[in-house]
Amino acid sequence: MTRSDARIAVSTVIFSLRRDRPDDRARVVLPLVRRTRDPFADLWALPGGWLDPAEELEAAASRTLAETTGLAPSYLEQLYAFGAVDRSPTRVVSIVYWALLRADDVDAQVAAHARADDAPENVRWFDAAVLPRLAFDHNEIVDYALWRLRNKVGYSRIAHGLLPEAFTLAELREVYEAILDRRLDPANFRRQVESSDTLIPTDRFRTGSHRPARLYRYNRAVELADRGPLRSAPLPAALS
Repeated sequence: MTRSDARIAVSTVIFSLRRDRPDDRARVVLPLVRRTRDPFADLWALPGGWLDPAEELEAAASRTLAETTGLAPSYLEQLYAFGAVDRSPTRVVSIVYWALLRADDVDAQVAAHARADDAPENVRWFDAAVLPRLAFDHNEIVDYALWRLRNKVGYSRIAHGLLPEAFTLAELREVYEAILDRRLDPANFRRQVESSDTLIPTDRFRTGSHRPARLYRYNRAVELADRGPLRSAPLPAALS
């Protein structure tokens, strides 16, 4: 194949949150797949595969993600097309999606594959901030996906893709802190989110060793994120 005979691949950057111990800060993590053949044999890479000519792009992203990692995300959005001439020995254009998956859903999906004895091979989760050298231009792609996530968390309810249906304000703040990689003032954060139209208080509380904390849910009248002009949606109030 010559460089003029470009092939189209679909890859996905799928983010979740993880902590090693209950008292640890949550951090952004993602699954990678070890390549078993050249080019870049034995290096880690984003999950993906070739686009079927009769397949819609989003369907291909979901399919290749399931085939390589066994995961089904709670949120999926097209990120960018990467097609530099020198990104692969042969000309490959990658349509990249980015996705979110709640930590509880990761555990449930991994456990389901373990019970069925069909867990995908060569998959490992990595801290998004500390990655090894990846195959192709996948380090650059992950950096771009993180940039997109950090930008969108400021003006959309994209954090819901990493939260359960009902959550406390402390749990919501933890998601923001993990994504932005910095501490947020609890009082200021509470004022901002409570004055927005994105959250609805419930009559339920989280109980435990601390004072009971009210549970909130997202306003479903507000879209998870602005998908741009092709999928117009009202913008939530900013949470800057």
